Amino acid sequence: MEENHKEDGNGEVMADIPLEDLSLTKNENDAKRRSTESSVSSKDAEIAVTSGKQTYQPISNFETMAHLLKGNIGTGIFAMPSAFRNSGLWVGSVLLPVMAIICTHCMQMLVKSAAIMKKREGDFSISYADVAETACRTGPPQFAKYGRAFSITINVFICITQFGFCCVYLVFTSTNLQQVVEYYTELGWDVRIYMCFLTIPLIFLNWIRNLKLLAPVSLIANVLQMSSIVVVFYYIFRDPLPPVNSVPAFGSWGGLPLFFGTTVFTFEGIALVLPLQKDMRRPWDFKGWTGILNTGMVIVTCIYIAMGFYGYLAYGEDILGSITLNLPQDEVLAQVVKILLVIAICGNYAMQFYVPIPIIWPTLSKYAARYTSNDLAAERAFRTFMVLVTLLLAAAIPKIDLFISLVGAFGSSFLALIFPPLLEYVTQAPNVSKITITKEVLILVFGVIGFGTGTYAAILAIVQEFSGSD
Repeated sequence: MEENHKEDGNGEVMADIPLEDLSLTKNENDAKRRSTESSVSSKDAEIAVTSGKQTYQPISNFETMAHLLKGNIGTGIFAMPSAFRNSGLWVGSVLLPVMAIICTHCMQMLVKSAAIMKKREGDFSISYADVAETACRTGPPQFAKYGRAFSITINVFICITQFGFCCVYLVFTSTNLQQVVEYYTELGWDVRIYMCFLTIPLIFLNWIRNLKLLAPVSLIANVLQMSSIVVVFYYIFRDPLPPVNSVPAFGSWGGLPLFFGTTVFTFEGIALVLPLQKDMRRPWDFKGWTGILNTGMVIVTCIYIAMGFYGYLAYGEDILGSITLNLPQDEVLAQVVKILLVIAICGNYAMQFYVPIPIIWPTLSKYAARYTSNDLAAERAFRTFMVLVTLLLAAAIPKIDLFISLVGAFGSSFLALIFPPLLEYVTQAPNVSKITITKEVLILVFGVIGFGTGTYAAILAIVQEFSGSD
């Protein structure tokens, strides 16, 4: 049987989806395809992997680094100046590296746990959820019964964050498109109207089930997005920056949870690490103090700090939810960047949307089969329905910065901060040192507090935003 292994433009390793075996019937092929897709789970641009031997060329350390950078630098970078407004210039400059260290260490926890599972089980499906289930099943007997629940919970939060990313993308694209169109036409349309127009092509784009067709879309999207980041930095540094004391060093206590949500949203690339390491020619170079993971996350953190620090310093309290909205509207280059970002984010929307479908649809397809024998039509109807759900959620909260904080605090905090220490404990139990347990408890408490306060602050800010209260 021939297999297609594809890699999307975010550097995310996608599933090996087998081509139909001509010796099987159509129904058998459909069942086989659904079985294969049901094993897929992923990340933030976004991961799908399957078990089995590699049938592709392993990637070099340089390629791994490129994929890691592309997978962790996304739309959230444009919201970093707004996050610094919530925390304050210098407080944000200190807290952002701290958050990066914690999130990166949690990624190392997952990598270490997966290595232990590899020794116990040999060849198995390298994914976040499967590592968690295997750790419970092969660990102390008291954890065995929780393995399936742990795996399902992780997949649920993967789906929540992925659809949350899609909602953020829809808000981002519609807001930027509105600013460009309104500047030249003065139509006076609400941003929700632009969301509805953008949803039409997104519906058809998300009917694509072949990763081979989606990969070029994602590649183009990433090129456009990276180019736009360069242009944004150009506008930040084009004019002399004001003195650092022109903006507050500390924002407000109420703004810190919002800063937490935005930061976790940007660093929630934990599900990317296992597929990347799995595909490496030299996987042992991925971990360690000077490994690719730590080195790559240092680069990502520096880029985020630069965007947040200098972006907030340049525009001050006038900074909007996305710094792209602060670019001069009377300059063609700035307007072109916004249009290119709209195109790019639509492509990224399709890649993010792809991830939860193989997790959800195999189960729902069993119920759909009772009402129709056309599996393709049923799946397209489901995909259309989920795109419309993201439209409704985005239309309910058409504020980029607040939506990012909500998704980050509610969904990403579990995947990035809460689950990894639990997984590490289950993997190493009962031989866990007191120092390790203390570290795990501190990270867990930090994640839970961030989840609670960040979600509450985001919801409160959303209510205040649309009720007109202070």
